Amino acid sequence: MSHVTEPRGWAPAPLLERESEILAIHRAVDELFGVSDTGSPTRRGGVLTFAGSGGIGKTTLLGEARRHAADRGCTVLFARGGEQEKQVPFHVMRQLIQPTFAALSDQERRDVLGSWHGIVAPALGLTASAKGRTAPDPQGVRDGLDWVVTHLAVRSGAPVVLILDDAHWADAESLAWLAAFAARAEELAMLIMVACRPDEIPSDAAPLRALMGRQGTRPHELAPLTTSAVARIVREALGDSADDVFCRECWAITGGNPFEVVELGMKGRDRGLKPHQDNIPQLRDLASAVKGSGLIERLE
Repeated sequence: MSHVTEPRGWAPAPLLERESEILAIHRAVDELFGVSDTGSPTRRGGVLTFAGSGGIGKTTLLGEARRHAADRGCTVLFARGGEQEKQVPFHVMRQLIQPTFAALSDQERRDVLGSWHGIVAPALGLTASAKGRTAPDPQGVRDGLDWVVTHLAVRSGAPVVLILDDAHWADAESLAWLAAFAARAEELAMLIMVACRPDEIPSDAAPLRALMGRQGTRPHELAPLTTSAVARIVREALGDSADDVFCRECWAITGGNPFEVVELGMKGRDRGLKPHQDNIPQLRDLASAVKGSGLIERLE
């Protein structure tokens, strides 16, 4: 089901109306192992992007991507942009790299980073920066990151899948590196997956726009759910007796946004709302209250 969180008491359900996106994820991961629809044994990496408004299901899709890639034996690097951290240089890169190095001793980290240790390790929080030391040159750090990620891809022995959620909130330094590294990812048979809200990409985020629109990228823009999918979610929440008029009103109120549909259904269930057209006025009042408080807070 295309929602961000699973309300208490709900059983997990399949993603609704996201079959083409899931198929694209599975195909992209298969191609990392040299498996394709044409039977060609050539390994292929590249960039796969998902765009859409908040609550449309991007995070849920990336969760499916992480699970599937891990099940296939891939090395998965994951990060999420944060509205409060987007001014912190290389914050996203720290999320991507730190888990891999956490289990290593300091000497092992030095061996992996080699001559790049003095530049990359402080920038990624792998070692404390010397007090009073000037900040490293961002281009120098990006050059070092090229080596680190390339080394990880070769050293791991397994295909690497790099996943970035909420890229519209990623820091500029990490985005600049990712956009420049995308071409090398194809050569390394590495898969990069990125999800963002197009209407929230900052005007100065040229690297992200370049990444989302680069030649060879496989873009997917997530559409709202149809009335039939919304009706299924509503009936799972409020019972099979939900009539068509009531379900269609839920679709109209939410615009087919999966997260809002689930949230509305959960609130309706908590209030004991009977899912019949006579109760549409109460449904609208409930939706107004949800959209004005709890829903927005949880989306943020």
